[in-house]
Formats: sequence, structure tokens, C-alpha cells
Amino acid sequence: MKVVIIGGVAGGASTAARLRRLDESAEIVVIERDHYVSYANCGLPYHLGGVIADRNKLLVQTPEQLRQSLNLDVRVGHQVIALARLAKQVQVEDLDRGTTYGETYDKLVLALGASPIRPNLPGIDHPNLYVLRNIPDMDGIMARLSDHPCQAAIVIGGGYIGLEVAENLIHRGLQVDLVERLDQVMAGLDPEMARDLQYHLADHGVALHLGVAAQSFTDQDGRISAHLSDGKTLTADLLIMAVGVRPNIELAQQAGLRIGLRGGLVVDAHMRTDDDDIYGVGDMVETPHLITGAPQLAALAGPANRQGRIAADHICGRSACYQSTQGTAIVKVFDMVGGSTGASERQLQQANYPYRKVCLRPAGHASYYPGTAAMHLKLLFHPDHGQVLGAQVVGFDGVDKRIDVLATALRAKLTVFDLEHLELAYAPPFGAAKDPVNMAGFVAANLLRGDYQPWYPEDYPGRTQQGILVDVRTPQEYQQWHIPGAINQPLNSLRSDYAELDRSRPLFVYCRVGFRGYLASRILMQQGYREVFNLSGGALTFSSVYPTVYSTGQADYPFVAHAEDQMAEQMLRS
Repeated sequence: MKVVIIGGVAGGASTAARLRRLDESAEIVVIERDHYVSYANCGLPYHLGGVIADRNKLLVQTPEQLRQSLNLDVRVGHQVIALARLAKQVQVEDLDRGTTYGETYDKLVLALGASPIRPNLPGIDHPNLYVLRNIPDMDGIMARLSDHPCQAAIVIGGGYIGLEVAENLIHRGLQVDLVERLDQVMAGLDPEMARDLQYHLADHGVALHLGVAAQSFTDQDGRISAHLSDGKTLTADLLIMAVGVRPNIELAQQAGLRIGLRGGLVVDAHMRTDDDDIYGVGDMVETPHLITGAPQLAALAGPANRQGRIAADHICGRSACYQSTQGTAIVKVFDMVGGSTGASERQLQQANYPYRKVCLRPAGHASYYPGTAAMHLKLLFHPDHGQVLGAQVVGFDGVDKRIDVLATALRAKLTVFDLEHLELAYAPPFGAAKDPVNMAGFVAANLLRGDYQPWYPEDYPGRTQQGILVDVRTPQEYQQWHIPGAINQPLNSLRSDYAELDRSRPLFVYCRVGFRGYLASRILMQQGYREVFNLSGGALTFSSVYPTVYSTGQADYPFVAHAEDQMAEQMLRS
């Protein structure tokens, strides 16, 4: 059996390696356009900032190493320019020699990946405008930074690559402007979660231009100017375009293979196209979303590696199936971390999928042990049976651990009632006796059991105008800042003073992070108040949705818990 794989890196290289482990006799040819077949493309931004100082550490395997260890015929600097399906042959161009030749196959795997989007804007070909997708891209940026005295940079795009590049250019001492056409960074996060990251970026010197698009680029005495849709002009020594990627489907289109609604190659559960002898893996293919089932493009290394294994298994006669993609991802932004898994609230709304949600602010580990801060955790779940649908976490310590646990819960179709019972590792430096994942389960399960009713920042001011806003924090906290229109009824005196509250109107209570509000709602509900609602995530989540209403103008990082919040945590541990 002869298998030709077009493309290396995550999808193609993992397919080739798995094939060899399953079939020692197979002839395996890997054709890669670039001169690097296996490298850590997720590490490229960190070389720019010097975090990964040694460039060679990004090179995972060379063609010679792959030949020696796996007996693979790896041809770098070669590009497939045509695909003849009936003849089962590809036409290959040797880019270094300028010659072409035909290569037959029994099975063909397309792992062509995706290319950075370079929008068709005036000046897009400016020599100081770069993208970052592969080793040559990185080398070009490094050459610019090393050979010229660079003081300022512009990053277009607020996704994973854009944020990582911005951080690392700040590490190099550059002034950085980040431009994003949406009104938030990290489109995969819901707005209130992304805003925590935006505060942190601004705190570290990144100038944010949100809700603004780049319209053209011009030369300014050897520098590059970006002209924005709000009328501003930014000028810098270099510009990194990081507005996303587009699947490389041209070869598949020319061959008449089916392309999906999202612009990616359509494959079945075995990663097979509508041609039984051609497979597709990685960034160029569409796969179903774990929760909504909708086709999606997911430029993620984990799914690409698993898809390569599935394709190799099926080629070798195994019945392996790729189930779905849940989009688990995480990003480091200076000292802060943001992660997500499953569906976002925006995705659920677009799919008309029923859901409920809770927000909470647990500490990364036991608050009495140094080095922790509150994280912002958002959990989405089914309103009837409580199955976990999605989760997002933004914070400082322990974010990756919680996202991974919640990602596993999604894949296993666990419910919020299951989260209550998870037995997770605990010691003061690592967590709490009631882990943030347990706490999310408690809060969500309490909601479904009817122990309390939530209200959300988006209910203000429309819904809350129908009732009374009650701030149950201390008078000192209330005087420092409170939601406009709220009255102060401190929790500590609520048991004696609750009768002052009007029973005929809904009560919308809140505190700083949600727990004191929950205690207040339980007191009031048991005193006969029928319509009591507690602000999910408290005033800190409210401030992430309405930063202009929050009188200080910014969130109070790090989230050091108020004394009464610490008392509440002690009660939870007891």
C-alpha cells in the first residue's frame, strides 16, 4: 500500500507516524511545500519575545530524523499542483529545482492546513507588514526586529495569535497598539469574560482599539501607517496581521471534492472525503461541534493530531471514528490566563439551543495560602437535566486545571449534579476542599433545584426597574461604589431589618462576588419573599459587562477577596 500525505506539521505528520506504527510495509510519502515538516507553530510568538530563546527548540523533527526513525519519504520544498482522482496521481513541483513529476497513490491524505488571511486592502503588500504562521514568517519578523531599531508595533487582530504577539512585543520593549474590529478581544469568549483580559492588557501597556477596522496601509518614511475606520492613523516600525486563517482548499476544489458551508473540506467520521481513497485532516476540514452539531472550522493542534490518528487507523482497516470538536483552548496574556471549552453563550443563542448559566468568582487555591486570586468562571448547562454545555474561565492561577476538568466533563456528558460529586486533588497550594469546579456544580445545581433565582447584568436596567435593587454589602463598600438605584441593606443586619423591604415587589440583591447575595436570598425566601433574585457573579461580573457604570473605571486586579467574602469561604469549607 502506498500512501501520499500532502502537508506536514500536526495533521500530516501525526498521520504518517501513526501509519508507520500500524503498517511497517506501507510506502509513505510526505510532501511539504515549506522546508520545515514538523515544528511547534504554537511556540512561534514566544520566540519573538525571547521566552523561547533558542530557535532550534521549535524544530520538532527534520526530514532526516523522520526517515531514520519512521522510514518516511519526506520531501520538503515540494508542492502538489494538481490532483487527478481517476488516475490516482498527484502532480508535484520541486520548488528548488523548478521541475515537476507525477506521484501515484493508493490512499491520499490532504493535510494542507490553513493560511493567514491577508485582506485585500490598499497597502497590504507593504514590506513592514507581516503574518505569523510558520518558521519563515517568524524569521522575517525576527530579522526586522534585529536589523532595525524598532520602537513601536501594530497588531491587527485580537485572537490567540494577536494577543500572544502583542504580549511578546511588549516583552521586547516595544510600544504596541492592538486593533480589533469586534468590540472585544478573543471572539471565542463571551464579552464579560473577554473584558477581564482587556483590562489586563491595558494594565500592561497595550493600547486597545476595539470595534475598529484597518482600512488601508501606507508608507511613512520607511515605517508603516495603518488608517483605521474611526479616522485615526497609527504609525509603527512593523505591523503583524493576525485576523485569522482560511483553509487551504484550492487543490480539493480543483479536484471536485465537496466543500462545506464554512468553507472547509467535508469529511465523514473516518476523516474520509466523498472520494473513498482521499482523506482530509487538520485546519482545512470541517467537523461537527460537540454541543450544537453545527459544522465548524477549528484551527487547533489537538484535534488535528487526533484526526491524523483516525485517518491512519481507517486506512489500515480499523473502524476508528472522529466524534466531534469541542474547541477547548487557552491563552496566556502576561500574568492572566483565559480558557474555554464547549459552546459559548453566543453560540448557544445562535443555535437556538436552550441553556442556563451561572457566574462565580472562586479563588484559584485556598485563599489563606499565598499566591492566589479569584478567577471568573462561567458555566453553561441544559435547563432541564443540567448537562454541561460550555465553560469559560479567566484568572491567574489554576485556570488550565479547571478548564481541563470541565472539558472532560463535557466529553463525558456529565451534568452539574455530577460536578458536585467530583473528587479532585486538594492541598492548599493547589485548590480548595470544595474546588471551583465543585462550586460551579453547587451553584448551578442550586439554581435548577430552585434554591435561588439568578439575575444577570444584562437584566439591568430594564428588568430590575420592575423591582428593588438591594446591595447587601457593608456600608463602606456601598459608599465606595454601588449600582445606580440600589439601596443598601447589609447582610449582617438583614435578619433583623428584612421587614423594611417591600414584599409586593421583586428584590434584586447583589454583593461583590455573589455569595453574600446568595445568603441574603436564602434568608429572604425563607421569610416569605417570593420573588428574590441574586446577581450571578456579583458586582465584579456586573463591572465586566458595564465598565462605564463601574465608577472606578477599571476592575480591581488582582481580585483580592473582601474580608466578608473570606468569611464566606471559611463557611463553605466547614
